[in-house]
Amino acid sequence: MDTGLGTIITAAVTPFDEHGAINLDAFRALLRHLAATGSDGVVVTGTTGESPTLRDDEKLLLWRTAVEELGGTIPVIAGTGSNDTSHTIELTRLACEAGVDGVLVVTPYYNKPPREGLIKHFTAVARASSVPVILYNIPGRVVINLEPDVIAELAKLDNVVAIKQAQPDLEQLREIKRLAPDLAIYAGDDDSFYPMLQEGAIGVISVASHIVGAEMARVLELWNANERNDAHALSNELLDVYETLAITSNPIPVKAALNLMGLDAGTVRLPLVDATALQTERIRSMMSRHNLVTTPA
Repeated sequence: MDTGLGTIITAAVTPFDEHGAINLDAFRALLRHLAATGSDGVVVTGTTGESPTLRDDEKLLLWRTAVEELGGTIPVIAGTGSNDTSHTIELTRLACEAGVDGVLVVTPYYNKPPREGLIKHFTAVARASSVPVILYNIPGRVVINLEPDVIAELAKLDNVVAIKQAQPDLEQLREIKRLAPDLAIYAGDDDSFYPMLQEGAIGVISVASHIVGAEMARVLELWNANERNDAHALSNELLDVYETLAITSNPIPVKAALNLMGLDAGTVRLPLVDATALQTERIRSMMSRHNLVTTPA
């Protein structure tokens, strides 16, 4: 099924300068890099974009910049979710006005709403959106797991088209497919990309695609061409990349990796901290193995 929002979707980092301000020139360069290296969609101001430390005006600036830079070449999806329904609605409306192609809405975190609250939250946000909505299930960060019956209820909403499933339980994925067969599924973790393809996912919302987007697109191409052995072999070659980019909290490793590639991702904002020397060396070693490093040691 085609959501119109892409299949290899990169959850883009937000480049910051040495003072911690958004580096718009670097952001534009990053978007061009992604569009040229396998990504057929981008998420702006997701967790990888450090959304918890971005002000609303900064989010709006990033959405407008992405829409302007990409110019309809690949879809722009705005991360608009929060644990406050009214704030999520406001951000979603602002994103729609900025011209984005879709919104990614995370499960409310910390306040732990019950089933009825989850359904009312997502329903209110979906009704406020003029573009397709992707649900985002990531219990490792928000504590709550979106259960298959809740997902199926939300899939009845006209503009809820997909879910980013950062929940590796394949049995739950099968139950989602059974209860909501028309809902598109994106793997939400890079190491789940291939296993979830085998269970009917249409693609991935990825971090690793910042640096191996072309290879990930090739995995999907091989899979869709029914060349399963080649798809599996290439996927296995990328496991080293996925594992290394998970050695500490995202997006610390991928920003270090981009900087090593000569793409200016800059620093991270507190409470995150830059990769340590040991972590950076481990990332450099992985990238050397994959012929990705372009900056000198």
